[in-house]
Amino acid sequence: MEKVNADMTIYEVICLDPENEKLQQAFFDMGMHCLGCPISRGETVREAAAAHGNDVDELVAKLNAALE
Repeated sequence: MEKVNADMTIYEVICLDPENEKLQQAFFDMGMHCLGCPISRGETVREAAAAHGNDVDELVAKLNAALE
């Protein structure tokens, strides 16, 4: 399976495995409720992390762990 990177949009990340609740929960655990936000189709993981005051490397690691 493809790995998440910081330059992917949130939408692209979710599309990797749309039914994966762990993937969705990784965003929620970081205080990011971006999944239903219209901006998520064009906002990168890096941009979203910065907007929410999160460490992008930590978020990417959590997202990739959820895909394993």
